[in-house]
Amino acid sequence: MFDSLTARLGDTFARLRGKGRLSEADIDASLREVRLALLEADVNVAVAKALLARVKERAMGSEVHKSLTPGQQVIKIVHEELKVTLGEEAPLAKPSAPPLVILIAGLQGSGKTTSAAKLAKLLKSKGRRPLLVAADLQRPAAIDQLETLGERVGVPVYVDRKTKATRLVKGALKQARADGNNVVIIDTAGRLQIDKELMGELAAVRKAADPHEILLTVDAMTGQEAVNVANGFLEYTELTGLLLTKLDGDARGGAAISAREVTGQPIKFVGIGEGLDDLDVFHPDRMADRILGMGDVMTLIEKAEAAFDEEQAVAAAEKLRTATFDLEDFLEQFQQIRKMGPLQSLVKMLPGAGDALRDVEVNDKDLGRVEAIIRSMTPNERRNPKLINGSRKRRIATGSGTRPQDVNQVLKQFAEAQKMMKAISSGKSPIPGLSLPGMGRSKKR
Repeated sequence: MFDSLTARLGDTFARLRGKGRLSEADIDASLREVRLALLEADVNVAVAKALLARVKERAMGSEVHKSLTPGQQVIKIVHEELKVTLGEEAPLAKPSAPPLVILIAGLQGSGKTTSAAKLAKLLKSKGRRPLLVAADLQRPAAIDQLETLGERVGVPVYVDRKTKATRLVKGALKQARADGNNVVIIDTAGRLQIDKELMGELAAVRKAADPHEILLTVDAMTGQEAVNVANGFLEYTELTGLLLTKLDGDARGGAAISAREVTGQPIKFVGIGEGLDDLDVFHPDRMADRILGMGDVMTLIEKAEAAFDEEQAVAAAEKLRTATFDLEDFLEQFQQIRKMGPLQSLVKMLPGAGDALRDVEVNDKDLGRVEAIIRSMTPNERRNPKLINGSRKRRIATGSGTRPQDVNQVLKQFAEAQKMMKAISSGKSPIPGLSLPGMGRSKKR
């Protein structure tokens, strides 16, 4: 969602870095480019104006003019002020006694029900014991959807199709206390637009639930309309935070940047994909890093820790030490990487990847092709790739639905990876120019 903005800001900052001294005209010209980039990204006009006013005030001061690297100092100021705009990190409330009650509100189609299930899975992975509550009695399909999602994430769902929403919520809270669920996530009714009927039901459910958190799901793909929806809800009810969905879309990302400053409500979670694992805690500093092309190493580390099994990591380290890395290990590493999420999003978390890989297509389908090729080999071939001659390559290609050239490419990439493992185990630098499957095809044909 921020690709275009990141690229535009990267070009502007590249020109700044190349200057030994900055004049007032240089700063004005750069901030004009930043302003255009923000507005093209659909950032709220007032938010962009306030952000740049703060940046300009600091950029014209002594902290830039007395700096040995004035260009980098301006970038640092933009980074710090962007974090201010995105707001403080806002963790979930900590009730004095369980359960923590979270009310999920939003318009129909904003991803409310799916977000409730994603949040349940996220909290379950952190050791909580959530209970999902199907309180959207207006749409039977929403109840069915939540039951299906609850089964997929391994979280119980409280359902009562024959009662009112307020009575259902009270029953769910009683059940949660009896079963030891320390988090209750309530999926409320939605509408296609904000109306008195929707707000009346939301107010009644809220009174019955007495929630610690009221999170509003808003679709980031709708741009500034997402901010308008949030303000519309705020006219009728209190909110404790926002949950932005579809942040992985190809729309402009201005809503994510504007939401906190326009509504006054913190962004607590962001949906970054369609999978049930694709919900992240919102970290303003990390988002600022990614927007400015600085990567997001902390999130990358957290994803790796969640995806990689500790025993497998120890075994991989031993293979690295003894240089006994084979195609079985190659396949295993791919499978672990795929658990971390789309490859394109992982690459963008690497510092500097925005500039270095701007024209490189990172394709998850290529990883699937590699996996199919390796799975089409016999166990003996995986352990000893030197056995794979021309006829075996043709058999493997037929079994994986690929071409012999594709098999050759995988074997070549594996050989490069093996060399790198041996170099690392012997204390040498990794081989320069190493290519990875799924990476390296230029978008510019």
